[in-house]
Amino acid sequence: MSRFVIAALVANQSGVLTRVSGMFTRRGFNIDSLTVGETENPEFSRITILMNGEEHEKDQIIKQLKKLYDVKEVSVLDKEKSVYRELLLIKVKNEAGTRQDILAAVDIFRSKIVDYSPSTLCIELTGESSKIEAFIELVKPFGILEICRTGIVALERGCNYLIKDKYRNK
Repeated sequence: MSRFVIAALVANQSGVLTRVSGMFTRRGFNIDSLTVGETENPEFSRITILMNGEEHEKDQIIKQLKKLYDVKEVSVLDKEKSVYRELLLIKVKNEAGTRQDILAAVDIFRSKIVDYSPSTLCIELTGESSKIEAFIELVKPFGILEICRTGIVALERGCNYLIKDKYRNK
């Protein structure tokens, strides 16, 4: 079983995400991560899906996605030729005895404190999933109060585009 990231360009309309996610549900596939956002062209949204599966399952998903009316382009993003990122917001206990260790971790991981109160610190971190996981493990002993993570967002490196010229703003 392998992990793969699928990027889909879809019409930016209500109900499209329901139809796409429903296709996964009907076929019994689990989505590990899902992010959606408007593209540079407001007529389209980009859906980025992370999932685990076999090669034949990946192929089946791609074929089924391409059949959906609102799906304009579909691509599997090669890890070696793409940039993957995730966002973490994490709230930890702010205690005098551990504050310096937390601040050192924030510095080492190139994250930043986005909210400070006498009892809590809210930290923002962006990076690959492995970096996010490592940071969570590092601050766990200090007392994690709350975690919010985005799904993976990804773009191909270089000159490759998911959005073909016919869908670009002129």
